[in-house]
Amino acid sequence: MPDKDAVLNVLQENVMDPELMMNIVDLGLIYDVEMASETVADVTMTLTSPGCPAGPQIIKSVQDEAQKAFPELETVNVHLVWTPFWSPDMMSDEAKDELGIY
Repeated sequence: MPDKDAVLNVLQENVMDPELMMNIVDLGLIYDVEMASETVADVTMTLTSPGCPAGPQIIKSVQDEAQKAFPELETVNVHLVWTPFWSPDMMSDEAKDELGIY
């Protein structure tokens, strides 16, 4: 059974925000990953804005990449939340440097 860190690593390596071309983990979009059971993962995340046009694509990529990396995951639930509201402060230092945010 994968753990939180393993799922986060897969998302960091494989799921990009198509507008910013940066992974969603370093962008600070993933708030939590919980293993509900051996076959179910719950991912709590947000988007950079409620009207993000890439939202459905990003959510599907989260589900697809987690299940591709861990075939034992029958279900990857993505819980989209707006609290706390995303801000650039949530980005990793590396992401801020790459995007020129100080």
